[in-house]
Amino acid sequence: MDPIARNPKAANPPPTRPRRQKKKRRVLRWLRNLAILMIVSTALFSGWFFLTASGNELRYMMADTLITTQHRHWAKYLIGQEGLDRQVAKYMQQFEEMSQTESTISVQVHTPPPEQKQEKAKPLIEIEPIEGAKFKGHLLIVHDPKKIRLAVPDKVGKGEKVSSMVKRTGAIAGVNAGGFVDPEWMGNGFQPTGIVISGGKIFYNDGAMNTSTSIVGIDKEGRMVAGKYTPKQMLEMGVQEAVTFTPKFIVDGKGLIKDQASGWGIAPRTCMAQTADGTILFAIIDGRQPHSIGATLYDIQQIFLEKGAIIAANLDGGSSTVLVHNNEIINKPASPHGERYLPTAFLVFEHPETAPIRNIWEGLDISKIDPSKW
Repeated sequence: MDPIARNPKAANPPPTRPRRQKKKRRVLRWLRNLAILMIVSTALFSGWFFLTASGNELRYMMADTLITTQHRHWAKYLIGQEGLDRQVAKYMQQFEEMSQTESTISVQVHTPPPEQKQEKAKPLIEIEPIEGAKFKGHLLIVHDPKKIRLAVPDKVGKGEKVSSMVKRTGAIAGVNAGGFVDPEWMGNGFQPTGIVISGGKIFYNDGAMNTSTSIVGIDKEGRMVAGKYTPKQMLEMGVQEAVTFTPKFIVDGKGLIKDQASGWGIAPRTCMAQTADGTILFAIIDGRQPHSIGATLYDIQQIFLEKGAIIAANLDGGSSTVLVHNNEIINKPASPHGERYLPTAFLVFEHPETAPIRNIWEGLDISKIDPSKW
């Protein structure tokens, strides 16, 4: 009998040692070439990232984006600790200068005459989608600025979700408003920063009456107010609804942010503007998500200018950014946990004079508020 027939394995003898060694050398050579390619690519990228103008622009944009998050300290790995400190100081100085820029164009709030037919009147609000190359969001248009009230939580010791404020007060729509003390980005949302004015009354103030703070709000005539004022000045100006935040970035229809690189990084955004006829615009931009990375303040500035804004300012953004309409969340908040608990929200009402908004901080010693305690 044929020996191969008796032993089928003899037809396919195992590879000899030289063949195995040759295969091993090919694998090692491939790994070596891959390692060399990675080293060269890393060196080339590092050279571009750290030594070229375009690389520096991207590096600082990434650092600015981190500065707006809870991981601000990570920016030092991109631009160094001195660079981080310098960048933060630069923005603070820019925001201060922008807040000092005074408006000279007067807003003429349009009030429809009583005889105007209801079917011809504009709706109180409209919501439009807005988007750019890297972001998506919504524009909340409020045609009557006097229909806006600044709402606050209803219970002591804890902030409130905007959706809850809208439902509880019977509002038509709402967006997040001012900033708050937020230890390790896990605060309870109850302690605002700066000042809170609602219905023409000071609800909260962490400074003296002659200490100026940057505000965003609306006066009794329905005109948007943004800039740095003392509480005494605010009352004299007839400010009705206001929170502390910054910067103001459109004045007299001109943008104060010169380019993308000065737009304070890419992030979820909530911003407010007003056109010459009094219409209030809120831009609500999603961010830190696959469908929308986020926007710079320059992006928002351009959107507002296209809509005819003559004044605009930044509100709290990031994980706080939210838009609620008819008791539904319209945007996609950046926080994986959904809406945050907040101290303030701008709400829109058919009858704002009847809105159930009370001063939750009245009688409290604000120095004893623990913003980390839930």
